[in-house]
Formats: sequence, C-alpha cells, structure tokens
Amino acid sequence: MRKATYGLDTVKQQIANLKGCGVDLEVNIGRKRLRTFSGTIQSVYPSVFTFIDNDGGIKTYSYSDVLCGDVKIL
Repeated sequence: MRKATYGLDTVKQQIANLKGCGVDLEVNIGRKRLRTFSGTIQSVYPSVFTFIDNDGGIKTYSYSDVLCGDVKIL
C-alpha cells in the first residue's frame, strides 16, 4: 500500500505553525545514525528554517529534508 505523502506547502505551513515552540528534531546523519536535538524553531524562510538547540547551536534545514524523512519533528 502506498504511503500517504504531504506536499511541500503543507510541510512549510506545519513548520510555520511551530515557530517559537519547543520541539524535538530527529536528524538522520548518515549510515543509519540518528541524532536527536531539543530546542525551538527560530525563523522560517521560503526555502529553509532555522533551529536553535538548547546548547545554543544554530542549525538550518530545508523543507525537503522534512518531506523526505531525513529530519523528523517529534
């Protein structure tokens, strides 16, 4: 059975709704390794969004990363 997928506009809207909220991100860093970060979504741009983790690090992810499953918002 085919998995239901979302469009890019839907992903952008969902992330924009989470702006300023505390979220957990699970990031696929390659070779079946996953890393979890806790923090807030700081800014939402047309192609990317920025995430500040609780350690103060700023990370930038594209919406296509979320769409293809490399980044999961928990």
